[in-house]
Amino acid sequence: MDHPRPRRLSKTPPLPTEPGFWRSPVRGLRFTAVLGLVLLVGLTLLFVTGLLSYAAYNPDLASVNDKTPDRGWLGFYLFDWPTHPYWLYRLTQGVHVTVGIALIPVLLAKLWSVIPRLFTLPPVTSLAHALERISLVLLVGGALFEFITGVLNIQLDYLFPGSFYRLHFYGAWVFFGGFVAHAALKMPKALRVIRSGELRSGRRGDEAGAGAYRAPDADDLASPAPAAPTVSRRGAFAVVGTGSLFMLLTTAGRSFDGPLRRTALLAPHGWEDPGGGPNGFQINKTAAAVGVRAGDTASDRWRLVVSGPAGDTHLSRAQLLAMAQHTAELPIACVEGWATSNQSWRGVRLRDLAALAGYPADAPGVFVESLQARGSFRSGALRDNQVRDGRSLLALKVNGADLSLDHGFPARIIVPAAPGVLNTKWVTKLTFGEL
Repeated sequence: MDHPRPRRLSKTPPLPTEPGFWRSPVRGLRFTAVLGLVLLVGLTLLFVTGLLSYAAYNPDLASVNDKTPDRGWLGFYLFDWPTHPYWLYRLTQGVHVTVGIALIPVLLAKLWSVIPRLFTLPPVTSLAHALERISLVLLVGGALFEFITGVLNIQLDYLFPGSFYRLHFYGAWVFFGGFVAHAALKMPKALRVIRSGELRSGRRGDEAGAGAYRAPDADDLASPAPAAPTVSRRGAFAVVGTGSLFMLLTTAGRSFDGPLRRTALLAPHGWEDPGGGPNGFQINKTAAAVGVRAGDTASDRWRLVVSGPAGDTHLSRAQLLAMAQHTAELPIACVEGWATSNQSWRGVRLRDLAALAGYPADAPGVFVESLQARGSFRSGALRDNQVRDGRSLLALKVNGADLSLDHGFPARIIVPAAPGVLNTKWVTKLTFGEL
């Protein structure tokens, strides 16, 4: 008589809350600590350059410049944005965007390395642990929000439920709060891990073997039963570093003209051909996109109104060209992180137009209005130091030729170190002394 074979009881797969679920031999405190220190430096740099970018808009000068009017005490850092060196905004915003993109692989690797902690039970074991978990929510949520909105902005995909400036500004402060709290809680441990001779040797990750047991209290990220390694921790660092280098090399070129711009495959204004000739450099918005028509700029229709204590003066383009002309070699740099090389601008100095308007010595600046019919920054305000800088022009020509319509014909603002949106195009009125 045949006896039935006993059934084999299938082993239930481990749950994410069980240590055996996470089996990668790459995970460990050293791997996470190194990534954390890289992010500590990089994210601090992003936060500082982000604050500088916001300050460059002079948001306390006029309501049209301020996209976060309810910022309250968060605006404590605001200061008069300088005009020296002329490439300042090109540098700070270029660093902000380029470093941010290059850090994406590091951020993703860091989140991957700590994901087991999201499933640990019990979720809270002490007050300190609760604070750590709260800081982690703010840190991860804020970082993902800032990176996602930042990438969408530089790609000109405005998929936001509101102003990018406001969302990115407040998201940065949420992230920063979580970042400071988490760094304060974790930095001592991260430094101990980096300095540890045992972890520096790599024995806990690469050499201990697939079946070596790691005490949770010694390395709570390392798997107690890791799978056979397919890549060493050094290899994993190399993968992350290569990813960051790739992101850097395919982004940084958008800050230059010529062949380097064509290497910026992952950035806007990278591979597009702006055309040749004196006006053959990048722009952010075309005349058609913002409702400026060629007829609006015709010589028989367009006049510049210069307003101030001395009253209103109406000037044609021919009259502006008859005034003293000056040249300034300046780039255009935008919040999306792209920039042009220096262009040779020629026109009337703003301080000469200010004198025509009877601009007083203690005046706050100038209010600039554009023919632009739609879109943001149809008007903007510039500080007194920007008005009085000899390189600040109402430009009529560029690189020896008249401005093209897309570059702001018949006249545009060009100011050293100012964000591109404050270099207003299609200028129709300058009001000096009233903001």
